Amino acid sequence: MEGMMLHRGGQEVNRQELDLIQLPPETESYTPVSHYHLADKLLTISRDILTDYTLVGEKYALARQGQQMFAFLQFKNTETDMGLALGFRNSYDRSMSVGLAVGASVFVCDNLALTGDIAIMRKHTKNVWTALEDLAISTVYKSQKNYQKLVADAERMRAVGLDDQQAFALMGKLFGNEIISPRQITVIRDEWLKPTHQEFAPRNAWSF
Repeated sequence: MEGMMLHRGGQEVNRQELDLIQLPPETESYTPVSHYHLADKLLTISRDILTDYTLVGEKYALARQGQQMFAFLQFKNTETDMGLALGFRNSYDRSMSVGLAVGASVFVCDNLALTGDIAIMRKHTKNVWTALEDLAISTVYKSQKNYQKLVADAERMRAVGLDDQQAFALMGKLFGNEIISPRQITVIRDEWLKPTHQEFAPRNAWSF
């Protein structure tokens, strides 16, 4: 299961181990959010709403001696080979807000990056739990509509054939418009010529 990169000292753990990290004290301006309870709450909300989907994987990681937490949930349904993913993060050292990203492609890593089709952030202030629950429910609901649109877009792109020369021309346009770097264009070319994943073997716009 992809979707989370650890390269700055983060260590993968299981969900139960999140509960072993001591929760910091609450102050007038700071309300801590438990790593474990956040993970458990988002997992419950996701399962309750995404009734047509099956949880196929979950990853959790801790960094800075447990002061930062990163997580990734992957769901799939029977209609498509694309997955719906949730990525979220939290901290006890006030280094970052609680974050949640939902979409067909979510990337979470221990350099504090959090991206997805829909992303929300929430500071550790009073009533944070109530706000988080409301935002999480609405975000997961919205994600289904966005996900279905992406699936439809992917199907349309699969119908658009591309040969090597057309793909190379697109790579040149991406580079010329400074969307990709010189280093990236080499990687893209190699991946196009010899796809790492069998799903992208067909020569079409979706694979590109």
